[in-house]
Amino acid sequence: MAEATSENVVWHAGHYDRAERWDHLGLHGATIWFTGLSGSGKSTVAVEVERLLVDRKQPTYMLDGDNLRHGLNGDLGFTAEDRNENVRRVSEVARLFADAGVMALVPLVSPYRAGRERAREIHKAADVPFFEVYMDTPLDVAESRDPKGLYKLARAGKIENFTGISDPYEAPVDPDLVLEPGMGRPKAMAHMVLEMLGENGLLR
Repeated sequence: MAEATSENVVWHAGHYDRAERWDHLGLHGATIWFTGLSGSGKSTVAVEVERLLVDRKQPTYMLDGDNLRHGLNGDLGFTAEDRNENVRRVSEVARLFADAGVMALVPLVSPYRAGRERAREIHKAADVPFFEVYMDTPLDVAESRDPKGLYKLARAGKIENFTGISDPYEAPVDPDLVLEPGMGRPKAMAHMVLEMLGENGLLR
C-alpha cells in the first residue's frame, strides 16, 4: 500500500486481497510503461500489445499520454514541474488498473529518470508488477517520422519545452526491455513485450 499524502485518511481494504482477487478472476495485472521520444513508436507498439492481450482475453487498457491530457491531465502544461505531475498522476492510475488485474499500458514520453523511477517505486510500494520498456529510437529517426508535425513546430520555435529539441530526454539506465527500430515491425516488438510478461509469469 502506498503511503497516504492527504491528512486524516485511512486505507480501507476490500473483501479480497490482491492475490485472492486475481486467483478468483484468473487474472494478473501489471503496468507496462513505454518511454521514449515523440515519434519513437511508443503508442504504436502499445496498441499492438493491447490487441494481442485482448485476443488472449486479458483485460487491458491503454493510458496514452496525449489521451489523458484531454481529461485527467488537461490542466497541465509541459514545464518540468507539470511533466513530473503528469507522470505521478498516470503512475497512480496505472497502479490501480494493474491492482485490479488489468494490464495497464502507458505510452508516455516521461523524459526524466526521476519521474519514471518514482512510477516504479509507486508500484513497488503496492507490490504491483511494473516494467519499463525503452523505445530506443534515435532523434533523427523520430524526427523523420514526425507523425504529428510537432518536431517541425518545435524547430520553428512554435512549441516550447519540446523533448529532444528544447528540453532534455534522460534515457533509462536499466530498463526491463529495450526496443530499437531495427528489431522489426511493431507487431514483432509487441510479441517481445508479451514474451517479457510470460517470462515473469503474468500471462494465462
